[in-house]
Amino acid sequence: MATCLAYPLVAPVEGAARAEPRPVTAESWQRSSSARLDVDGSLSDVLALSAGNVWAVGQQEIWDVWKNRGTIRHWNGTAWAEVAIRDATGAGNLRTIAAGTPTQVWAVGDGHDGLPYLAGGDVTGFDRVQVPGLWAGDWLGGLDAKGGKVVAVGSRGDKALIVSGQNGSWTVTPTTSDGALYAVSGGFAVGDTGDGPLVMRQSGGSWKPMRLPRIPGGYLRDIQVDSAKRALAVGGVYHGAGRIDPLVLSWNGKRWTREKLPPITARLYGVTGDGKGRYWISGYDRERPAEGFLLRQEKGRFEVIRGGGDAKSRNSVRLQAVTYLPGKGTVWAVGHVVDATDRYTDVVETFGPKPPTTS
Repeated sequence: MATCLAYPLVAPVEGAARAEPRPVTAESWQRSSSARLDVDGSLSDVLALSAGNVWAVGQQEIWDVWKNRGTIRHWNGTAWAEVAIRDATGAGNLRTIAAGTPTQVWAVGDGHDGLPYLAGGDVTGFDRVQVPGLWAGDWLGGLDAKGGKVVAVGSRGDKALIVSGQNGSWTVTPTTSDGALYAVSGGFAVGDTGDGPLVMRQSGGSWKPMRLPRIPGGYLRDIQVDSAKRALAVGGVYHGAGRIDPLVLSWNGKRWTREKLPPITARLYGVTGDGKGRYWISGYDRERPAEGFLLRQEKGRFEVIRGGGDAKSRNSVRLQAVTYLPGKGTVWAVGHVVDATDRYTDVVETFGPKPPTTS
């Protein structure tokens, strides 16, 4: 059973009772399934291009340093299949997937050789791309692809790093901005400086940091860009001793504003949208860990959407990434579940219009 809880956009009151409003029933969790990764597997990103063309990346046997390896999975509308990675050096954790076209897909993560791992391909397999100028110790976390252009972001030492490629030519651009970048989309990249959130924007052929609200301890992990005048970025605020509050920033074309959230303790990981001002944010709620967690924003309101939990089979559900399926009004979220023995199993959750009931 799933519940969808609506909250007005108001500041939480400390010490106030958390009464839950009337559930919204127009949408619901549809199913929970798996891409069938090997033992101790987790999915870190998902991309839906159509109902029969969904991609996901992650890693398997994450606790075994010798067997740990990245994986790429494809959903053809009926079943998940593993897509070959044609590379003897081996991919470690794959963090992000993006598509320049429906048949040209890219993945980025770590290589077992100590270099960042960037691969391109399709359902027949992926090949690693060697990028001149990348160093051992460089880190790439975010990826965007539009047409024939690819942009990956990360860090080199304590500075943000940009990698761009087009027509087989690659450019590695260290920046002077402190911190690391974790996601990139539509000419915006997000991360943190080590002291607060970081957003960089491409302008005039270079990437420049943007002015943000001052949020000590803040960080950003994903961004959804609808247009040059509308975007949403998500992350958290670290207060020490394991305490992290959720953080959402919105862009209106002129300034970034910190959104006021309902009184939740969730950690926010990924964000997607329909391009028309509706957003879905995936994460993990420490207070109700066995239930899938999404946060939806529409017309100035946030709704907490919880999936049904089974305490016997999973102690916690962490939805690391989320994607919107065009034309279907459906959201796919991926991550992993942890059972009572601390073993990981990958999870795929779908959420969308509630099926009509028959009498």
